[in-house]
Amino acid sequence: MGIRILKAGMMTTVQDLGRTGYQSQGFSVAGVMDVRSFKIANLLLDNPENEAVLEFSLIGPTLEFTAGTLIAITGGDFQPTINGEPAPMYTAIDIHKGDVLKFGSARTGSRGYIAFSSYLKIPVVMGSRCTNMKSSIGGFKGRKLQDGDYIAFRIKRRYLPFFLSRTLDLDEFNQENVTLRVVLGPQDDRFSRQGIETFLNSEYTVTSDFDRMGCRLEGPFIARKETSDMISDGIAFGSIQVPSHGKPIILLADRQTTGGYPKIATVASVDIPWLVQRKTDHKIRFKAVSVEEAQRLYLEESEELNRMRKRIHQPCKEVLECRQVSRRIRRLFP
Repeated sequence: MGIRILKAGMMTTVQDLGRTGYQSQGFSVAGVMDVRSFKIANLLLDNPENEAVLEFSLIGPTLEFTAGTLIAITGGDFQPTINGEPAPMYTAIDIHKGDVLKFGSARTGSRGYIAFSSYLKIPVVMGSRCTNMKSSIGGFKGRKLQDGDYIAFRIKRRYLPFFLSRTLDLDEFNQENVTLRVVLGPQDDRFSRQGIETFLNSEYTVTSDFDRMGCRLEGPFIARKETSDMISDGIAFGSIQVPSHGKPIILLADRQTTGGYPKIATVASVDIPWLVQRKTDHKIRFKAVSVEEAQRLYLEESEELNRMRKRIHQPCKEVLECRQVSRRIRRLFP
């Protein structure tokens, strides 16, 4: 029991939250690009928070199921269909043996996620099931999926309580303009005051040089005080480097572990999903916030996810109405 990859799409890989603890040995963290969509997909199925999913970009895959399971689809809208009929997103879906799940190109956003209640049978490598393509480790044979690949399930799990309640509001990613909140530093002191003002008050355009490693932006030159070269140091998810050409590059999931260009700021983690769901020619602006504000935003998002979890564990309106009807019938016909 598992899934057969009929068409792999443009870039479909197995991902989780990443391979942490090995950057000092030169292994990038990798993992999902849109952590929010990833967590919601697993939440809808009561999966462990870090259970592996399929992540795909721009053009989605076509999958055939060789056994029944439950799935949840989140992220951008790739217009999914099951056996030719439209399939809901942000909802737990009952899948039967032989069903074919097909995705098109992204109507909104640029990355999508599929979680499975039966768990993908992918080996754990250095504490993670995520794919690191540069190192050819983890995931499915250390690479992106190809036509004809087959991934088995680890368990057989098709029952979830409150199944009809397992639906959440769709995240729309179709805004062409987005403002990303950033924490300045750690090398913002290497830029002139005019350079900082340019960075925070200008509009930048997403270029076609945008992949799992980073996103190169086009826009006004960011002036610095001195040479852009420095002793290499560690790079976080969302670090914004400014090389000598003066244009920002935002480093993402498959980023290198260290870098020698000064980092003017780091994108707040709660805003990274809105960045990675951008497309070429979309516009981006930056707004500076404090570390404390970024932490507060992170806690608010955690509370939001907890509210989602409580919501899907309550009987839906239709179930409550059925219970009320049943009670009336029992009173009429004791």
